[in-house]
Amino acid sequence: MSIDVRTIAASELPTWLGAVATGFLTATPVTESDIAQRAKYTDLARTQGAFDPDTGRCVGTFRSFAQQITVPGGAQLPASAVSNVTVSPTHRRRGLLSRMMRAELTAAKERGEVLSTLIAAEYPIYGRYGYGPATAISEWEIDVPRTGLDPRWAAPEDGGRIDLVDAAEMRRVGPAVHERLRATTHGAIDRPERWWSLATGLEEISVRPYKPCFFAVYRSAAGEAEGVVSYRADGQWTDAKLPLNTVEVKDLVATTVAAQRALWHYLCSIDWVMKVRTGYRAPDDLVPSLLPDPRAARMVTDADYLWVRLLDVAAALGARTYAVPGSLVLEVTDPAGLAGGRFRLVAGTGAAACAPTTDPADLRLDVARLGSLYLGDGSAVRWAALGGIEELRPGALALADAVFRTARRPWCPDVF
Repeated sequence: MSIDVRTIAASELPTWLGAVATGFLTATPVTESDIAQRAKYTDLARTQGAFDPDTGRCVGTFRSFAQQITVPGGAQLPASAVSNVTVSPTHRRRGLLSRMMRAELTAAKERGEVLSTLIAAEYPIYGRYGYGPATAISEWEIDVPRTGLDPRWAAPEDGGRIDLVDAAEMRRVGPAVHERLRATTHGAIDRPERWWSLATGLEEISVRPYKPCFFAVYRSAAGEAEGVVSYRADGQWTDAKLPLNTVEVKDLVATTVAAQRALWHYLCSIDWVMKVRTGYRAPDDLVPSLLPDPRAARMVTDADYLWVRLLDVAAALGARTYAVPGSLVLEVTDPAGLAGGRFRLVAGTGAAACAPTTDPADLRLDVARLGSLYLGDGSAVRWAALGGIEELRPGALALADAVFRTARRPWCPDVF
């Protein structure tokens, strides 16, 4: 049986969405509203489907969209963000994902996108396509009574203020705060207008019904909005009428330490709240150390998150800044034939340069391992110990670690 893999037509969007729901184990029927909303923002030229000729059903899905990602030093690079990847359980192990991935990566390189990104639902799948885990996330559960925070706290000590706002005000204030954070946070990606519409309930899709949130804004003493948070609270009480409420943070963006401190203190000061779930944060987030007793924050999640696949090695490496100066010749292998070659990186604390070279290589690594190093979180020494990088010149591994690593770990606040 020959499965037809191709970009989809507008008329095929309903069956394509049905296949997405099947792949993600969602039995909720696709509604006319879902189809209409998807039609508005889905680029059909970047949307693939695999179709069974015997039944006409869509049995595999794949979509990409244009994305901007911040790299160390603040440059924002064009990326191809991959999402909605599924293969129906009846058609597994037939190479459908490989065909769709090959078509997308080839097209992305032709479009001039420097790299490709995705959030991997399963770890073993994407390494064979050249993706490497490049950021991680952590989540903490804060035991509020043990924090040591003053239970009589009523307002930030720095002269700032926290205001509860409605969804419309969050849509007005939030994007600018996020953009300021993204400018200084490597690993962060852009949020289109639709992100804010979904996050505030202006739009809703049936497979992910909107649950109302509280919204709050931190403003400095000068009146500048420097942080926003959206959160929900459950209604748990004991039989003895003692509150056991948990606050679940959906999104917290802050551009200053003062804003972070104030927002976390605010969440821990809400009456009836015994626990705060922080949502996905950077692994080196300040939140535990902002508490008088950091042990009150128990880590509950520690996992890989954003994966990166380089498509233009010279452009990607030349765009970021590096912790220390140094020169390395990297021999990059890429079975897909998209990004392989030998490149000399001349790193500086400011500008850097990277170009193809015929000089002898200092390190040999595949494109997936380079993706893991790219945003500053991976360790060349560690990957070498695991067999993923080969040192060809003594001292090159140590230099690579010093050059690539960043003082703060990269963080991608968003799923896509």
